[in-house]
Amino acid sequence: MCGIAGIVNQGNLPDSEKLIHLMTDAIAHRGPDDDGFLCDEKVALGHRRLSIIDLENGHQPMSNEDGNVSIVFNGEIYNHTCFREELISKGHTLKTNCDTEILLHLYEEYGPNFLNRINGMFALCIYDKRHNRIFLARDRMGQKPLFYFCDHSRKRLIFCSELGGLKQHPDLPREFNLQSIHDFLSLQYIPCPFTIYKGVYKLPPANYLEFNIDTGQFKTERYWQLDFARKSDLEFEDACDHLRELLTTSVKRRLMSDVPYGAFLSGGMDSSIIAGIMSKLCDHPVKTFTIGFEEKRYDERRFAHQVAASLEGKGLFPIEYHEKVVNPQDFDILKKLVRHYGEPYSDASMLPTYLLSEFTRENVTVALSGDGADELFAGYERYLIMRYTAYSDLLPPFMRQILLGLPAQLIPDSGERTFTGRLKRALKTAAAHSDRRYVDIINRFNEKLKKQVYGDKFSDFIPQSTYETISSVYDTSNALNRTEKVMDTDIQTYLPGDILTKVDIASMACSLEIRSPFMDHEVAEFAASLPLEYKMCGVSRKHILKTAFEDLIPMDILNRRKKGFGVPLADWFRGPWQKKLHEHLLEGKLVSEGFFKEAPLKSLLQQHSLGRTDASYPLWSLLVLELFLEQEEQDLA
Repeated sequence: MCGIAGIVNQGNLPDSEKLIHLMTDAIAHRGPDDDGFLCDEKVALGHRRLSIIDLENGHQPMSNEDGNVSIVFNGEIYNHTCFREELISKGHTLKTNCDTEILLHLYEEYGPNFLNRINGMFALCIYDKRHNRIFLARDRMGQKPLFYFCDHSRKRLIFCSELGGLKQHPDLPREFNLQSIHDFLSLQYIPCPFTIYKGVYKLPPANYLEFNIDTGQFKTERYWQLDFARKSDLEFEDACDHLRELLTTSVKRRLMSDVPYGAFLSGGMDSSIIAGIMSKLCDHPVKTFTIGFEEKRYDERRFAHQVAASLEGKGLFPIEYHEKVVNPQDFDILKKLVRHYGEPYSDASMLPTYLLSEFTRENVTVALSGDGADELFAGYERYLIMRYTAYSDLLPPFMRQILLGLPAQLIPDSGERTFTGRLKRALKTAAAHSDRRYVDIINRFNEKLKKQVYGDKFSDFIPQSTYETISSVYDTSNALNRTEKVMDTDIQTYLPGDILTKVDIASMACSLEIRSPFMDHEVAEFAASLPLEYKMCGVSRKHILKTAFEDLIPMDILNRRKKGFGVPLADWFRGPWQKKLHEHLLEGKLVSEGFFKEAPLKSLLQQHSLGRTDASYPLWSLLVLELFLEQEEQDLA
């Protein structure tokens, strides 16, 4: 795993060399083992390397035989060995065993179409001197990030794996995009392709960008998309067998490594399946890693230990189980992570994800995870809610409000992990207009509350509703029913914007590479082709996964209610973090610079502190935004 950076048409070679070093220094945590640079009169490329494959020969930037095509690459290509003989037979000379070199020659041979042939996670840049072109690309599911800024007036392109590296360039715009803040408050992340800064973008998953060095013109194009419309005709038992075969192959691909590797083990279904498959494939004990909390509601160590114990004897070697109790309340960790994410991002599970990555990195360099299974196989409770609240459409709107909306208003807001909280959410969703249900479920900071708290900064701002931001994806899905439209929308927005962003930044902050077998595009394509009833049978979610691996994982683990990787924010904000929260929100830049009004913020804090409502999600997003603004001021000082 690595970090990449580049400057095109800087205009001054000494400046380019200095800036590209600053940019790669800012992302050194992504690649602490090596760095490399290519600088000429037009282009400066930089690379930081975390050595995983071919430890001695993987130095980047890497060039072809005549030096006319060069590459910097972040990621892993799991099927790269399949192309060696083909490329050699076509006259290419291969000097290493690296996937990077394979990519370089595949591009020479097939141009952008090579992206459809590779299997992996990646963000890459190819400098093609033959056509005076820069080629950027990102993997299908969006596991590896890539940020860019194009200055048309100077025909300049700047890109980097992280915003923190991009910010090292003095010409990067730092004007805030208020629409991005508006959407962040609701979603906990800023949706692609936008960032916190006007004019600075994320390259979307499954997209490539071609930049003409001479003219400064560029285009982006999507090269892959899941198809939910074409359904498999496999019988359920055959589909189970095929899924097991695909996922086993995917895990096997991700065991490719010249350094120690292991697996996250949360005690949930997804990570347990991955660890179980690994135990059957590996010729040595599988190292698994679990963290626990003092807060019992969020501590899943007993379930992880149960899985590890159940896998004894099912593989050639026993599971090597490691666990550690951590303290996610460390406020300095939050500050550190806010800096690493580079823009407002407030999924609170970034804290335990970072702590788990830090613990895992003490033992291994690569870890496999279960990310992506919920989106692909209907694991979230919201899919169940979306499916069954559709029956409320049989009632006229005014009856829905009386029979469902009114009871929802009467139920106290006690938090979404409680029974009453989940009931309140289900009733509110059933009462809502069908087109708005999905956004209502995922919205953490509703439009009414935004209007109440917005300050002078937003006085002339006419926002686009976050509903419009998400519905533009939902409306273009080719899925045949509402539930799968929501799943497809999650795969295109929430998965890369929230889940994969969280995992990439939190793990790379610890120089740990995460590989996710469920993210294999062949697994994803098969999941999309399955009838919904294979994934959701009655109230059973991820039904086909449970059936396909019922001999490997204990049924009580397979059927256990999903908890997620949460932290007790509501309790922290009424306890150990209450003083810090009040100080930052009421005495910080959010109020002093007019982003938000003091009185409604004070009221929201008071209502939460007294237990009259659970405002932990909006308060958490505001706290992250405040810390980001404070760091922004420090950076620009």
